[in-house]
Amino acid sequence: MNVWTPTGRLALLLALLAAGVTPACKRAADGAKADAPAEASTARRTLTGRVVSVLKDRASLLVDHDEIPGYMPRMTMEFLVGPGDLALAREGAALRATLVDEGAGRFRLEGIWWADATADAAIQQASSKLREDTTIRGRGAYREVGENLPDFALYNQEGKVVDAGRWRGKQILLNFIFTRCPVATMCPASTARMMETQAKAKAAGVANLELVSITLDPEYDTPGVLRDYAEARGIDTSNFSFLTGPESAIKDLFKQFGILTEMKGGVLTHTLATLLINEQGRIVWRADGSGWSVDEFVERMKR
Repeated sequence: MNVWTPTGRLALLLALLAAGVTPACKRAADGAKADAPAEASTARRTLTGRVVSVLKDRASLLVDHDEIPGYMPRMTMEFLVGPGDLALAREGAALRATLVDEGAGRFRLEGIWWADATADAAIQQASSKLREDTTIRGRGAYREVGENLPDFALYNQEGKVVDAGRWRGKQILLNFIFTRCPVATMCPASTARMMETQAKAKAAGVANLELVSITLDPEYDTPGVLRDYAEARGIDTSNFSFLTGPESAIKDLFKQFGILTEMKGGVLTHTLATLLINEQGRIVWRADGSGWSVDEFVERMKR
């Protein structure tokens, strides 16, 4: 009688994948039937689990996922993912994602958030402090030109924790956008101006500049989505960070930077603001809307 160890089962599964055979699913527990749903469903379901293997040549992840009550038992199976999530995936990494059944045995993961106890604790601690600061400031939460940048910490497009203090000693050009913005004259135009500013500031010899875009849509704009957004536009991220994180922290930043948002018929409407923060962390200039002057900001950076 053959005795299959967990290592042996995994080796067989990886061998099948390498040969081009895609098992629909594989139970993590022995002795139980492990049939994937027979029919595709357009419903979106939350999935949690851990990466077993990163299959870059197949643009997918092999994931040992937890039971999805009423839909799917715990099993190890292959999921398609976007290029940004694929680049950020690591074997053994825990994740929370949205499962999409595309039919014909194809399953996709979207909205992936990587779970890291240390990073998550740092983000939570910073978010709690930001919440306290916003509450204490009350009606005066909005920060005028001349006031300091608030303390905060969010995830960047690499899934790493970034806190505002890391930019002390540098100038910061900060704005708010979201990747699904459908209005060409809003977020897309603002991102284009940020890119132009990055290039013109470099050409003008401004060497201590960091550009920061904070998402208006943290539920959708995960680190992987932000990475895809930057790469699709050929953005130089050596000094350009795209940030996301807990909705509560993002909303507190809205209040402190005077950003207004509202959902209308499933569409996010919002205002825009671009701010220049000096080396000491003080807000020195602000332009509302997306039609701000690149040259004006660069001139202020040179002073």
